[in-house]
Amino acid sequence: MRSIWKGSIAFGLVNVPVKVYTATEDHDIRFHQVHAADGGRIKYDRVCTVCGKSVQYADIDKAYIAPDGEQVVLTDADFAKLPAAEKHEIPVLEFVPSEQIDPILFDKSYYLEPDSATPKAYVLLAATLERIDKTALVHFTLRQKTRLAALRVHDGVLLLQTLLWPDEVRAVDFTSLDDVSAPRPQELKMAETLVESMSGDFDPSEYTDEYQIELQKLLDDAIARGEGRVDTGATAESAEAPDAEVVDLVAALQRSLEASGRRDAGEKPAKKAPAKKTAKKAAAKKAPAKKATARTATRKGA
Repeated sequence: MRSIWKGSIAFGLVNVPVKVYTATEDHDIRFHQVHAADGGRIKYDRVCTVCGKSVQYADIDKAYIAPDGEQVVLTDADFAKLPAAEKHEIPVLEFVPSEQIDPILFDKSYYLEPDSATPKAYVLLAATLERIDKTALVHFTLRQKTRLAALRVHDGVLLLQTLLWPDEVRAVDFTSLDDVSAPRPQELKMAETLVESMSGDFDPSEYTDEYQIELQKLLDDAIARGEGRVDTGATAESAEAPDAEVVDLVAALQRSLEASGRRDAGEKPAKKAPAKKTAKKAAAKKAPAKKATARTATRKGA
């Protein structure tokens, strides 16, 4: 891995030199656009709508369109005037209970490596965070943008996760839930029994991205045949009609229990041996959260 940032964590009067690495990577297969007739690559040209000429990236500034339609253009010099935290320092703002940070706020993750011949301060901070089971809220400036971030320990090393600002989480109000009656005790009992029968310990290695695996096989087969275009030979089949909506929730839960081998809802479920699971990758839907009133770059009372 190659570090993307160097600096230090400011932990009171303690200074912890660190190097930052991106903690995750995307293994999705990438495609580019081509002309269907001859397979030629499609290129895009930055063309000015006023003069009609192609514009080089170095000659491009950023513009903001106000609600009234007025355009304001900002240059790099304008952005340099904006307030930002120290570019090479990660100041600790406060320590908070880890469970108080809603997972919906987590954005990108970064590993921190000690950048010192004697990383004693790094080890001390990591051990302290594990011992007190708290998360440090910090400021982290990357690519001229300062974000709030959570600093915690993962597999013995410090992990920094940038956080969304509260007003970046959408508020939600589904009127379809307004008049729904509360579940009946029998429904809750059967649902809990079903959940228990399907419960186990989370092991990420048991899940695989079947879509990417099959896509790679499709590409490998096409390459082996020397074909520029893949014809799977699949024919469109009429989709099966979905089952009618189940009116009786208890009946649906009972069928689920029977399918899992649990005909007696009161029977304690037997432990099942772990089975290999596969899961197709799907875009994650953000959970709803109430919108905060304002964005702040410093904690309250600071």
